Amino acid sequence: MVSRNIYLQLVLRIVFIVLTVVISTYLFFKESYVGCGIGILIIIAQTSALINYVNQTNRKIAYFFDAIKNEDFTLRFPEKLSVKSLEELNHSLNMLNNMIQDIHLKKQAQEQYYQEILRQADIGIFTINPKGHILFANPTVQELLNYRPLNHIKQLNQVDQELYQLFQKLEPFENRIYQLGNERGKRDLSIKCTPLTIEGQDLLLVVVHDIHRELDEKETDSWVKLIRVLTHEIMNTITPITSISESILKYFKKGSSNTHPTEFSKDQIKNTAKGLEVIKDQGNDLMSFVQSYRKFLSVPEPEKELVSAKKLLERVKLLLEEQTDENPVKIEIGVHPKELELYIDSQQISQVLLNLGKNAKQSLEGQENGRIKFICGINEMNKKFIQVWDNGVGIPPELLNEIFVPFFTTKNSGTGIGLSLSKQIMRLHGGSIQVLSDENTVFTLIFD
Repeated sequence: MVSRNIYLQLVLRIVFIVLTVVISTYLFFKESYVGCGIGILIIIAQTSALINYVNQTNRKIAYFFDAIKNEDFTLRFPEKLSVKSLEELNHSLNMLNNMIQDIHLKKQAQEQYYQEILRQADIGIFTINPKGHILFANPTVQELLNYRPLNHIKQLNQVDQELYQLFQKLEPFENRIYQLGNERGKRDLSIKCTPLTIEGQDLLLVVVHDIHRELDEKETDSWVKLIRVLTHEIMNTITPITSISESILKYFKKGSSNTHPTEFSKDQIKNTAKGLEVIKDQGNDLMSFVQSYRKFLSVPEPEKELVSAKKLLERVKLLLEEQTDENPVKIEIGVHPKELELYIDSQQISQVLLNLGKNAKQSLEGQENGRIKFICGINEMNKKFIQVWDNGVGIPPELLNEIFVPFFTTKNSGTGIGLSLSKQIMRLHGGSIQVLSDENTVFTLIFD
């Protein structure tokens, strides 16, 4: 409506100017110079009025946008004018101003709402620009890092030099665990970061969480599981020894007196010998169990070197294929890129892969078309990994949280330290081991 009225005003004014020009030209050729001069004056006046009208409209729109740019919503245009088109324009600009003001107020309220949520959150949150300036930091992160106000990561140098160096080298999508010690004690901090782009500016969103309590609970839970397994294994070994010892003792003692050698029968001597053999076997099993425990606790520090991933997997494949098996499985390897190298202790990682490969073969017993895949590559977080995949029976969901507990096993034979030892070797390498078991089972070794 407004644009149509302005359009009509412009058309009418231009039409009047054109008519005046035509009339003035006609009078000029009729040699009516006085009338022609008056016509020229009218043309000048009309042109001036047109320019003034256009400038007035443009000026109002320019004032309006300047006010919006400066977040000044007090600007108001008069709505009672003699010119209908300008009156409607002013009314529309005032309405638009009210709408933008309403949106601005809602946006401010929403921003305050989100900021209050961030302030009350029990995890630390702050954003860093490429120059190290901290644009936002909630009170929790200032409490966790024991410094306020946080304006630049250089301030962390006053808190802890190693923490400052960590933040200097922090990369997008990186996760770190750091133990911060100060006069308040020690805190185990989980640090995660995510890249953001806001208004064309690259930022790093950092989330800091004190996981000391979670680690304590996890550690306690791990000790409970370990003690339960140790107790189970030791009791299984000791119980037969105690029972057989009591039975043999009855042969040698009657009441408070010892049995005379001449009173022993051949069956008693035979049963005594068998019982001692069982006690010996149980003792050897217990010694083997203790040796496994010592082996688990004495994993040496890895001697790392650059190793060709392809050669590593080919060696593991060869060792697995050499093991005799009534039901052979197909073993495949894949390395992407082909020239990929790993900075590892090849002997320890080979031990891990062989253990996972043996477990995979056992899960494929009695199954046709059994397959095992060893895949090595680089994931989306630019970390190198090795996956061990098989299409066996899989791991029951209720056991997924138990399989890495030392000495836990569902097999009739074995010590139950293979996976826990593999996890410890990966921890010494600064990496981790993960498992997924649905239709197929996949163990993933991730290296830092």
